[in-house]
Parts: sequence; C-alpha cells; structure tokens
Amino acid sequence: MRALLLWPIMPNSFWSYQETLDLAGLRSTNPPLGLITIAAMLPSDWEIRFADRNVSLETDEDWDWCEMVIISAMIIQKQDFRELIQKGVALGKKVAVGGPYPTSVPEFALEAGAQYLILDEGECTIPMFLEALARGDERGIFRSPEKPDVTQTPIARFDLLNLDAYLAITLQFSRGCPFQCEFCDIINLYGRKPRTKTPEQMLREFQTIYDLGWRRYVFVVDDNFIGNKRNAKIFLQALIPWMEAHNYPFILLTEASLNLAEDDELVELMVKAGFTLVFMGIETPDTDSLLGIHKVQNTRKDLIESCHKITRAGLQIMSGFIIGFDNERPGAGERIREFIEETGIPQGQFSMLQALQNTAMWNRLQQEGRLVDGLGTFHQGAIMNFKPTRPVEEITEEYIQAFWNIYEPMPYLKRTFRHFMMMNGWRGKTQRKITSHEMRLFTAICWRQGVVRSTRWRFWWQLVAIAFAKPRLLYDYLTTLGVGEHFFNYRYEVRAQLLAKLADLKQKQQEQKASYQLEPVS
Repeated sequence: MRALLLWPIMPNSFWSYQETLDLAGLRSTNPPLGLITIAAMLPSDWEIRFADRNVSLETDEDWDWCEMVIISAMIIQKQDFRELIQKGVALGKKVAVGGPYPTSVPEFALEAGAQYLILDEGECTIPMFLEALARGDERGIFRSPEKPDVTQTPIARFDLLNLDAYLAITLQFSRGCPFQCEFCDIINLYGRKPRTKTPEQMLREFQTIYDLGWRRYVFVVDDNFIGNKRNAKIFLQALIPWMEAHNYPFILLTEASLNLAEDDELVELMVKAGFTLVFMGIETPDTDSLLGIHKVQNTRKDLIESCHKITRAGLQIMSGFIIGFDNERPGAGERIREFIEETGIPQGQFSMLQALQNTAMWNRLQQEGRLVDGLGTFHQGAIMNFKPTRPVEEITEEYIQAFWNIYEPMPYLKRTFRHFMMMNGWRGKTQRKITSHEMRLFTAICWRQGVVRSTRWRFWWQLVAIAFAKPRLLYDYLTTLGVGEHFFNYRYEVRAQLLAKLADLKQKQQEQKASYQLEPVS
C-alpha cells in the first residue's frame, strides 16, 4: 500500500504562535505526534509519505502516487479536514481518518465521505483496520472500549519530520487524567486511569530525537503529567541522570494539575529533570464555578499561593482560564485579569466556555435544551455554543475587554519580569548553542519591544536586571517575551471576530423581535 499521511492546516489561535513563528523563521509549533505514531504502527512493507500542511503542502504528485490517504485531526482543523476528505474521495483514493475530532464526532467524517474511521486509540484499532483491508472491506468504523497498554506503543516516526520547521518536538509519557472536570473531553477519550510508559521506553524516545540532532523544546504532551504521581517520580529519577549526561540538550514543557503544588518532591524532580514550564488549568478564581464543574482539586488550597509556590521552585506557569460558567457572577473577566496580574503568569490561555461533544457538560446541557444548533470551531474568536445563565453579550464583552488588557504589551512585560524574578534561578548546565531561529527571534524582540514600542525603557531595564540577577533564566525570559508578540497581534483578531459575531447576534435578535410583532393575533 502507498499511503499519504496528512495533518490539516491549523487556523490562527492562542496555540498557533503564528507571529512568533514568523519572527523566528519557523513554520509550526509542534508536529502531530499521534499521526507519526500511527505511521510506526503500519505494516513495514507499506510505502509512506507524510505532509504536515502547516509546514509544507503535499504535491499533486503525492496525490497521484498514493492509493490511500490517512488524515488525523482536532476540532480546530475541521475545515481543512473536510476538504482533504472530499478531495481524496473525488480522486478515487481510499480515505481513512482518526484522531480526537472524528473520535468525538464520527458523523462529521462520514458525511464528508471518509470510508474508514480508525477511532479511539490506534494501538487497538489500527489492527482492526488492517484486518478489514486484508478482507477487502470497502468501508469500516473501528472502535474499541479497551484502553491499550502504552508500554507497547512504538517510537513515533520522527524521521518523517522536517525538524527545522518546528518550535517544539512532542513526546508522551502518559494518557488519561484521574479528575472529572465536567467540561473536559480527556476522560472520554483516554479514561480516568492514567496509563504510563516505562522510564526505559521514554529514555529511548529522548535518545531518538537526540540522535536526530534535536536541541530545542520538548513538549511532553500528557493530559496530566502527574496523573500517576508515583510513576512520574520514577520516570523523573531516571531522566535526571540522562539529562545530566547529555548536558541538558532539551528544554522540557508539560501539562499538570494544580495539585502539583502539594508535592514538593515532585516539583523539585521536575526542575532537576529540565522542566521549565508547566501548563495548568486554573480556569477561574471563583470557587463556586470550580465546584460547579467538579474541579474540586483547585479548591483545596489557596490558588494564588499554589501558583507562587510552583513559580518560586523554578517552574514558569502557563495557565488556562475560562469565562461563562453557570451561575457565574458579573465581572468574571476582570477577576481573571486581576488573578493573572497578581500571580504574574505571562501566558493565560483565556477562552469563553464551549461545550465539547459527549462530555458530561454536553450531555447535561443537551438534557436542559440549552445547546445551540451546530458545533462551531473552537478558538478565542468563537462565541459560546450553548445558552449561558447570564446574557451571552455580557460575557462576550467582558471577555473581549479582559483578553485585550491581558495582552497589552506593557502589562505583559511587567508581569513576565515579576514572574521570572520570583523564580529559583537554577537550570541544568547545558552546551546547547543559540540557533539561527532563536537569534532571529531575539533580535526582533529587541527591535520591537526595545526600540519601536513605548515599552523600550522598561524592556532594557528588565533585560539587564534579569541578566544580572537570574542569568540562567535569560533564555526562557526572552523566549516568553517573544511569545508575547503573537498575543499582542492576536488580540486584534479576537476582538474583530467577536465584535462581528455580537453584531450578527444582535441583528438576529432584532429580526426575531420584528417577526414576533408582525405575527397576527389569533
């Protein structure tokens, strides 16, 4: 079989870092780990070509060459995902799809024309798919309620990637999360019992990308890295000597729950292993909202003190915040902005609440008749897809204002400085050299923030202070300022999209009101 593996285009979003990538001369934040892992599961006698369409488009010759197209997608990629399916069908190719989006919403892929749906986790369903092909089946939907043993997962085909195009390479240690946040689809996709790889397995993956010459960020893309704390500690204890022996060749990032602050040993191990940044779903400082979505793990300790504790230990926090929970009090947007300022968190991934299909929240809202027809593409410029308990216009206006203010350049620079000055300045000694991409980015930052903008005096003063007080954090600090360039621009796009949607919403309301007034009285 000649198979063409495609990763659809990601539209601009919080996570795309498009402006930052452009400044650095990079093409994408990270590659599709799931798709290149599937590539490693396909038969050895298959011929494979791979195209990440965010890096470079496949060619007409690739389409002529292939017999089958395999496409993976997340919901934000739905437009390009549909078009790729339809193109494959129109060209007479076998089209197989998988990934989080078709797993959650299989009817979308079926309506677009896909013949094979390889859903859930590929370790279980790829063998089913291959058996169906061997039988000559023209179609099939392959699902499995079983959760695979990830210690048997093969090393992804990193050799298929154009490594020079990415900001970070992705690895995975665990799948699943022990918590039950109502709005989250992770427990539906991967379960509540975290499954972990072995330390030996992970070190082989680290060695693989090291041997390929990778020397930048490595994003450990777990749903919750500390979902199984015991196994996480065992892995970190094995990773530390490997990182030391290799002179800390990677800068590590991951996702973890805020209860990380309750385990000093785990925090220390993460820092010593080379982790520098952790994404945490804080969601909201409003305790009532946290209890309403069953995020009780964020109510056990003071949120601000938990953040400060993690930061002081040496980990930069990137956080997730959401507005629009049921029974939320007015002013939630401003309270989130104040929380971000008080904690000094540079990057707050701030969104309006969306109901993801088949989550506990989706099912509840469906029963209550509150879902809005149509499942939108979720990004910061999308209005909520259900009827909230306070006016959606009020929530949207609060969100626009808060998102705009959070990513004003001067407040961003000030809180980034406070965040890094709070941090323990330890970093493992490294022989990594600054790449041309990093030099391009740092030069652009100095020009934009240190010359062009009104931040110029603040920028140079802070830069000197960090260089003297926390010299080992200087790289991380400059990179965080570089990431800010994306948000400084993206907030304009978010505001324009949401104001247009608010205008459309008000127009529809006026039309409905007019139609009611014209209805004859019986």
